Amino acid sequence: MKAYTKYLTFHTENRRDYRNITEEISTALAESNVREGLALVSAMHITASVYINDDEDGLIADIDEWLDKLAPMRPDYRHHQTGEDNADAHLKNLLLHHQVLVPITDGRLTLGTWQQIFYAEFDGQRSKRVIVKIIGE
Repeated sequence: MKAYTKYLTFHTENRRDYRNITEEISTALAESNVREGLALVSAMHITASVYINDDEDGLIADIDEWLDKLAPMRPDYRHHQTGEDNADAHLKNLLLHHQVLVPITDGRLTLGTWQQIFYAEFDGQRSKRVIVKIIGE
């Protein structure tokens, strides 16, 4: 069995951002030479997420609005008593999760027709990493 690891670094200009990273993951897969296996894509920060969905601007805006309704930015979070101001970002991470596992078939990511891999940043404006771990034959 082969194993391949690649780190991606993102530095967003805004506090919150959504980036389609499917191409970067496909590039990592090509570099790995794995034909059959699994690709794990995981945010290495607790205020960011990796998720799979459709790359459609309206849907991304809907996801952003939904997250704001469930975990709005507000000053009264207990986490803020530690000097932080990003409790909402931690909660948004819990809602979208921090990683995805994608099957690899015949050297390609096995995604559905509209499925794309996204990196979601909820407390940006600084560098953060994503690990891509590919295993298989």
